[in-house]
Amino acid sequence: MTDVALAFDEQEYIPAVAQDADSGEVLMLAYVTEEALERTRETGYAHYYSRSRDELWKKGATSGHTQAIEEVRVDCDGDALLYLVEQSGGACHTGYESCFYRTVDGEEVGEQVFDPDDVY
Repeated sequence: MTDVALAFDEQEYIPAVAQDADSGEVLMLAYVTEEALERTRETGYAHYYSRSRDELWKKGATSGHTQAIEEVRVDCDGDALLYLVEQSGGACHTGYESCFYRTVDGEEVGEQVFDPDDVY
């Protein structure tokens, strides 16, 4: 599957950070299985594994807000991935550009780009 050894955890997941390839903005963090990574590499679009729904999913399958993969990188320990993506629409299911749209004090620092009630 890859030329680099990946260190999946005991549940067979590895975290993947999605970052906008142009702006460098961190968009989201999700988990990947071997199958999700294979689908990502085969299709050129980000696939993740939903731990809450217990299923593989293509980012944007419902919303249309896809992530076209420009590059997949592996960290030095092989236990985390970085997806450099071209984001179409908002990355967050709450309607924000990034899932990291607020500070720990609750201040909103991101922009809501769609209404989730209209999408889901």
